[in-house]
Amino acid sequence: MSHPRGLFLSFEGTEGAGKSSNLQYVKEMLETSGKTVLVTREPGGTEVGERIREILLNPDLPAMHSDTELLLMFASRAEHYQHKILPALNEGQWVLCDRFTDASFAYQGGGRGIDMARIAELESWVLGGRKPDQTFLFDLPVEIGLSRAKSRGAADRFEQEAVLFFQRIRDCYLARAAAEPTRFKVLDASQSLEQVRDQLKMTTSQLLKDTNFE
Repeated sequence: MSHPRGLFLSFEGTEGAGKSSNLQYVKEMLETSGKTVLVTREPGGTEVGERIREILLNPDLPAMHSDTELLLMFASRAEHYQHKILPALNEGQWVLCDRFTDASFAYQGGGRGIDMARIAELESWVLGGRKPDQTFLFDLPVEIGLSRAKSRGAADRFEQEAVLFFQRIRDCYLARAAAEPTRFKVLDASQSLEQVRDQLKMTTSQLLKDTNFE
């Protein structure tokens, strides 16, 4: 029996951009429209992935090599994609993921300086060319985002990095969005929550319209 097509939506941005709370807003919109929705996150999403997440974010561990960080990210992603994301999409669910492969290009590529071609090789190996159908990029000045992030509590291993690290990440995200304008929807996250959600509502409504096969 065939299933209606579900879409794969990812939510990206630097620290404090508000992607996680806005993901919940999109989830509620989709469920109100009768869609079955899976919400997940990276790194993490599975029992194995969440254990890897603990290692990646732990500020008390010794500094790890950038290749180690990248490989751990993709190890978590392989488990996540095969055991959670792909089965949900095959069942016709809409998958909403808090970060996905674009984050590896931004954080490990832009932030750490790893060759983008090496990350692309891992992307091809683990995902076979699969990308999100739509990526919401919540963009705002780095200083504003870090100020918001600090108000949430103790900093994790990434949040302890210098401002220039996050500026490189932001620049990388914006470059990827410029290169794939159809997949990316860039939202000005420095605006009020109401203004951001107005943009989200417009884009999500169009996605629902485009995938309505009834």
